Amino acid sequence: MALVVVATRAEAQQSPTVRRIGYLSPGGTTGPVVPAFRQALAGLGYVDGRDFVIEPRFAEGQAGRFPKIAAEVVALNVDVIALVGAITARAAMKATSTIPIVFAVVVDPVADKVVTNLERPGGNVTGVTTYDPQQPRRQLEILKAAVPGLRRVAILGDRSVSEALLNANEKEARALGLEATRLRVAAPNPDIDRALAQARKDHAGALVILEEPVVVGNRKRIAELAARDRLPTMFAPDWADAGGLIAYGTSVVAGARRMATYVDKILKGAKPGDLPVESVTGHELIINLKTARQIGVTIPPELLEKANRVIE
Repeated sequence: MALVVVATRAEAQQSPTVRRIGYLSPGGTTGPVVPAFRQALAGLGYVDGRDFVIEPRFAEGQAGRFPKIAAEVVALNVDVIALVGAITARAAMKATSTIPIVFAVVVDPVADKVVTNLERPGGNVTGVTTYDPQQPRRQLEILKAAVPGLRRVAILGDRSVSEALLNANEKEARALGLEATRLRVAAPNPDIDRALAQARKDHAGALVILEEPVVVGNRKRIAELAARDRLPTMFAPDWADAGGLIAYGTSVVAGARRMATYVDKILKGAKPGDLPVESVTGHELIINLKTARQIGVTIPPELLEKANRVIE
């Protein structure tokens, strides 16, 4: 009986109806994106193992690995490549001009040279952006509301990516009357301890963790060290599992779900260059009262009322 089951699975994997989906991530194997992507495909009627298999590759926050993992997926002759981030997208674009590519979480697809036009991307690339240009300002406004008298904020990002997001946060901090400390770390051995020590030295009253590969991959360590220093933190909502004080913004998970709809259309014959790039605009505010108690911060009632989720 066991031999029959194995043979049946082998036949299913060889069946032309089983579509192979490459998945490229700048981060690690943990996180909510791949599960959300799988669930969204299931919601569209696809059965994992029968209708599709995912071939995942992870850069683990190391920019130098992007060309290698992109080449690996292309060599598998997958039907479509789903991926996260502009650097990952450009690596895939260099590796293939024929396999359809669907991206999520690209800040500015045109400026990042992933597509030439949002309405008609052209070529073999399209996808979803979750970037909200107002998000840096809103995150800082929420921190100011949660931390009365806040004067200086530290901004922690990934040295291997563009400074666009860091610059946007620094600009909004100045506009809100805040001084800003720029902190950047790099894979494969990001010195998180040193970065947090610099935040202490500069008397930062709060820490914004950018949604970038190496910091997202080390989010729990960052949250632990910040809590030790009684430093309020701001994460993007999909990384609230780190245990930071507040998480706010658009959702990468929502982007992953929308990415699945693009993959579905492409597998059914649509050309990626004909599919307009979409924006995910929904926001979520998550407040961790357990962390608030730990670091001695009292969240104002009016801010709690606006929260979509409160972690007790």
